[in-house]
Amino acid sequence: MVDEDSLREQLDELRREHKSLDEQLEQLSRAQAVDFLTIAKLKKEKLRIKDTIQRIESMLIPDILA
Repeated sequence: MVDEDSLREQLDELRREHKSLDEQLEQLSRAQAVDFLTIAKLKKEKLRIKDTIQRIESMLIPDILA
């Protein structure tokens, strides 16, 4: 199993990536010439990162029922 410090570092990196994608999407949505394909790809990547963040967070939270 991966150690907790490594998971926390990965989590921080993913959160930075997620925020960066959010900022890129905001800029693209304000552009006059909107590239819908790029926006769709960025949204898909953002969702993938969010799912990974949630998975890692659940690994870091102790299982109370166990």
